[in-house]
Amino acid sequence: MRIALVAHDNRKEDLMQWVGHNAEVLSAHELICTGTTGKLVINTLTQKEVPLVNVKRLKSGPLGGDQELGARIANDKIDILVFFWDPMAAQPHDPDIKALLRLSVLYNIPTACNRSTADYIISSELFSNPEYKRIIKDYSKYIQREI
Repeated sequence: MRIALVAHDNRKEDLMQWVGHNAEVLSAHELICTGTTGKLVINTLTQKEVPLVNVKRLKSGPLGGDQELGARIANDKIDILVFFWDPMAAQPHDPDIKALLRLSVLYNIPTACNRSTADYIISSELFSNPEYKRIIKDYSKYIQREI
């Protein structure tokens, strides 16, 4: 699985606790992270002494990392999005955040915005079932419409 991990500053510790708790499971997957979150994920997994997985660090969210993840979702290169965002703080790149979440819905990507949902996803039978294929809506009529 290609799992995107993102967290706002006030939620990074929550995400690192989740990553640490699930280190063994995550070590079998490709992790794609925005800037600082990726550095923290590598540190957390190293401390847990699990085999270091393939961790890809993108740009920081405000510097385009959220948009990089959105492009990966649109190009079928992300399977799950774990995005611990901070609902209590204004973000200067809020339009990018909304676009990322919109794309995760548009392309039917399982998305966790809190630990409970992330726990449900990672513990689901479907998480470890390689035969599961998510259904992506056919937008060809939308693309071919006359303007």
